Amino acid sequence: MSEPVKIHISSDRLHTLVHSILTANNVAPSHATTITNALILADLRGVDTHGTNRIPSYIARIRQGVLDPAAQPILTQTTPVVAHVDGQNAFGFVSAHMGMCAAIQSAHVYGIGMASVKHSNHFGMSAWLVQQALDENLMSLVFTNSSPALPAWGGREKLMGVSPIACGAPGKDPAQHFILDMAPSVAARGKIYKAKRRGEKIPPDWALDKDGRKTDDPDAALGGVMLPMGGPKGSALSLMMDVFSGVLSGSAFAGHVTNPYDPSRPADVGHFLVAIKPDLFMDLDEFRERMQYLYERVTGCEKMEGVERIYFPGELEIIAAQERRESGIPLVQAEIDALNEEARRVGVDELKV
Repeated sequence: MSEPVKIHISSDRLHTLVHSILTANNVAPSHATTITNALILADLRGVDTHGTNRIPSYIARIRQGVLDPAAQPILTQTTPVVAHVDGQNAFGFVSAHMGMCAAIQSAHVYGIGMASVKHSNHFGMSAWLVQQALDENLMSLVFTNSSPALPAWGGREKLMGVSPIACGAPGKDPAQHFILDMAPSVAARGKIYKAKRRGEKIPPDWALDKDGRKTDDPDAALGGVMLPMGGPKGSALSLMMDVFSGVLSGSAFAGHVTNPYDPSRPADVGHFLVAIKPDLFMDLDEFRERMQYLYERVTGCEKMEGVERIYFPGELEIIAAQERRESGIPLVQAEIDALNEEARRVGVDELKV
């Protein structure tokens, strides 16, 4: 099957379209800015599975009455360094942003801040919250749980989510920040939805079909289970996300988070966010110098056969963002059509290509 033709759209044009669609669907302008910025950053970083192509599924949940576009999350400062956010079924971006803001504020004063979030929704790419902390010269941990997609190791039913673990630390140069954002599965489930949307096959080691057989068909994979990376290790990481994000927060857990494509009820996702001052035990310049030494050791080590360059975690995405800011964000026609359909529904200007 030939590769679908990519149409490059500037991030500014895409931002205008998505922001307009959101506000026309009763999302407050400030909330729409938070959501759009996060989605555009995912597209720029090459994380296309968590970018603006998610808008139709989010808007569908609004129309189905299982996501409240006008909800205002409620923050309770539990201790000077711990906040609890009740998302009130708002966009996950909004609830998580509020939680990370609280964690950042506490970290600047006390050295560390933590926020637990309940009754939330999908918040897109975790790295945008890591970046929020990096913009404040802070380290971070970002956890979330998600709807069932993985079996517990040794099981055959969907139970645990493909819940990403993310963290970050500022480098001496912003182009060398440490940004880890990974799913505990062989591949993120969004990549299977992306392959389905684009009419592409998937690698046969990503998932099993409903009968427990490996498959390269995204439809069959979505009807089966994702495969955890590293066998029991990936399964255990997914359980860890559920403990910290679901059990601790008071949100859904143990397989009860609703799939973002399921219109039957609110998702009830939970998040766990931590911000940390990197200069707690030394001054910031020394910390950055130590991060620079780590970067140079990692990227400058002897390479295995066939490897031209070793990258620091997050570096490939930083490079992609630099390139896409200049060349535009590549979308296929079906993705543009889906966004324009949402624009037509609410009477805002479509994307002309």
